[in-house]
Amino acid sequence: MTAQTAETVHDAPLASPAPSGRTRSGAVRIDGIDALRGLVIVLMVLDHVRDFFHATAFTADPMALDSGDPALFMTRWVTHLCAPTFVFLAGVSVWLQKANGKTPGDLSRFLLTRGLWLIVLEFTLIGIGFNFGWWLFAQVIWAIGFGMVVLAALHRTPRWLVLALGVAIIVAHPVLNLISPSTFGPLEPVWRMLAARGPMPTEAGLLLVAYPAIQWTGILLLGYGLGGFLTDAVGLRRRRVMLVAAGFLALFAIGRGFNLAIFDPVPWTTQESPLWSAFSFISVNKYPPSPAYVLLMLGLAFVLLLLLDRVRGAALRSLLAFGRTPLFTYLLHVWLAHGLAVLVGVAVGVPPSAFLQTITDPSRLIEAGWGFGLGGVYVAWAVVLLVLYPLSRWFEALKSRRRDWWLGYL
Repeated sequence: MTAQTAETVHDAPLASPAPSGRTRSGAVRIDGIDALRGLVIVLMVLDHVRDFFHATAFTADPMALDSGDPALFMTRWVTHLCAPTFVFLAGVSVWLQKANGKTPGDLSRFLLTRGLWLIVLEFTLIGIGFNFGWWLFAQVIWAIGFGMVVLAALHRTPRWLVLALGVAIIVAHPVLNLISPSTFGPLEPVWRMLAARGPMPTEAGLLLVAYPAIQWTGILLLGYGLGGFLTDAVGLRRRRVMLVAAGFLALFAIGRGFNLAIFDPVPWTTQESPLWSAFSFISVNKYPPSPAYVLLMLGLAFVLLLLLDRVRGAALRSLLAFGRTPLFTYLLHVWLAHGLAVLVGVAVGVPPSAFLQTITDPSRLIEAGWGFGLGGVYVAWAVVLLVLYPLSRWFEALKSRRRDWWLGYL
């Protein structure tokens, strides 16, 4: 991510390499933001590897409060940080492009075309990579793409207005759940994609909406609206981020503590042990994202940003490789994780055909007894990251050397 500086170079030759620590346009990078995005990508890979490798991925809720498995609960819970941070930072990225001098017309064209490109990828390469078969899977990339199309028009309005709209959507979107999708007749699939989570058959195949676009667009608009805090000088930026983090977490604690329905539809309850009571308290609704979920996860993301802003060395370089190539890495990890599952499955006697239509019809994998415990999941996670890292590092270097237009779409 970048911040406006006096040294920004807007007329650099198209083939000019980026100086160290700067973007191709000459603006200074904020490593903490790139590192935060890299961290959530690392956690996202864990979540999807668990989907492909864990023994109960298709038969049990990993966050069930009666599972008796704290490690499984936390493995899934910590990955709840990924989607809202990913979407929020997409909004921040748009603001920083504007702050770095991209003209309104150029920014509108870029957001419209890139948003539509993300939607195409979601319903082709990404969806097929998850399922190894055709279906329509509307998840986080779809939501970001839709949000970018919305911002293609809204970025011309005052930033405070975009921020207010984002907050309004986050607070008020539960009202959308009161509207039955069947009310819209033949347009029911469209309404589901915009506001109602769930599966349904369509003429083009099964449609599964995991991320209704309107709700997640609110988080993207919030990122754009708060992006100005991240263009300040380092000391002021850190103080403001600390205040926002404290505010978000305090609001979460108050609303969740009193079990206010407007914060989350599922109240927390006292469990048999303090640990599981705490798990109940932090188990907030992601589908769709409740205000409590947004406050908790983004509050934690801001805390992580403060910590990552001070990280240096090999750890930072690793996170930056992923964080500066988010779409490239996202596309690769889906196919790598699913492909690795097929290879391991064949090695232990599971027929490759069982891994086709993995999500729409997991019955063959269940019957074959496929899957490993959490230890096996973490080993597979490490393998996928080890394969991903040099590829992401290579693409990061390529983007720093060249300014081909298509690189902005990957």
